[in-house]
Amino acid sequence: MIGAIVHQLTRNLKDSQIEGSPFAPYFVDHTIGIYPAAAAGFPWNAASIGVKGDPLADLTEDLAAEQKARVTYDNILRLSDDPDVNDVILFLREREIVHFQRFGEALELLRQKIDKRNVYCMNPAMDL
Repeated sequence: MIGAIVHQLTRNLKDSQIEGSPFAPYFVDHTIGIYPAAAAGFPWNAASIGVKGDPLADLTEDLAAEQKARVTYDNILRLSDDPDVNDVILFLREREIVHFQRFGEALELLRQKIDKRNVYCMNPAMDL
């Protein structure tokens, strides 16, 4: 969705608007194509997803990822004065909060089911 916003905001730019702007280096490499990258320019890749195959570790990682996404949306809102962009970002931010809550509930359910030895990974009896 963020990529779609960037595309909508840049698709009709004239060369004179691009030259010398912060968007110029991106435009040289990608024109107006959507290239998922962090604000610092680092491309997104799956290495940022921490999966261990352990439900406790993975749900905790999911909780952290939702909070990191929320902070990114908070930062966008601090910089944006476009109401149409802000409406979408607020919607996405709210989704991160709901996801965080649901992952927290799942983590609590899991904690209620595991035994003292914490032996549950890949154990069908532990499936919720």
